[in-house]
Amino acid sequence: MDPHVLALHGPRPPEAPAFPIVLDSPHSGFRVPADFRPAVEPRALRDGEDCFVDELFLPASKMGIPLLAAQFARTYIDVNRHVADIDPRLMAEPWPHPTVDSGKAALGKALVWRTLKDGRPIYDRALSVKEVLARIERYHRPYHDTLWELLANAHTRFGVVYHLNCHSMGPMTSVEFDGVDGKPRPDFVLGDRDGSTCEPAFTNFVAEFLRGEGYEVALNHPFKGVELVAAYSDPPAGRHSLQLEINQRLYMDTQTLEKHDGFAKLQARLMHLLQALGERFGYAQTMIRPRRS
Repeated sequence: MDPHVLALHGPRPPEAPAFPIVLDSPHSGFRVPADFRPAVEPRALRDGEDCFVDELFLPASKMGIPLLAAQFARTYIDVNRHVADIDPRLMAEPWPHPTVDSGKAALGKALVWRTLKDGRPIYDRALSVKEVLARIERYHRPYHDTLWELLANAHTRFGVVYHLNCHSMGPMTSVEFDGVDGKPRPDFVLGDRDGSTCEPAFTNFVAEFLRGEGYEVALNHPFKGVELVAAYSDPPAGRHSLQLEINQRLYMDTQTLEKHDGFAKLQARLMHLLQALGERFGYAQTMIRPRRS
């Protein structure tokens, strides 16, 4: 595993996790690969970054819960997009493979981002098929393959797996996502694609636990979950995926991109949540049975 591409904390296959829980943070990386060659300043490449989300969940690895984290900038390639979600306006030549249009290309935020959130173009050039395929092979595919291996390993052990896809969101609404600009967002948004990627009992447990901690929690608005919760979820088969969006105001200064005093408090509460999830959804589901004497 290339440490410049992925970081995997906690148990890794074939070692069994302590609970049927897998965490991933696809957007907390900020490494800039040498072949990026953007036309904007380095600070701008952190646009859309889920700052410190991997660090928030890092203590879970000591609880026996695996945490997968991308190390590269989301603006380089977004692993929370389908591999075929190609933006034709970014390409120097026709894409030679089938494509999937999620609607993100129109926003400049498909598999490879074309624009920043403020609309500025990231590149002063078009990208070749060869370089986009190279990004897929070195960055996107290893992330997805590793996540699937973690999920399959937990599912084999317990007969069920609960995947928490971990993100952060800006403190205020935007017209693009929320339909209204400049209003405070809730503390958390849980996304299960309107109940299609996760059993209601799990989503509701997470929501009620967080509300019990005094947080404001919304469901599926404005974020329902994208590729990483859609791709590997199958609730009837015991594969559940839930997107967890955390408001950055709870733990960081969004102007300086530095943690503030709320970080430790939030981290402790998230670990309490994971412990509660393990106790509620973990041991009773295990497929391992003691041998008969």
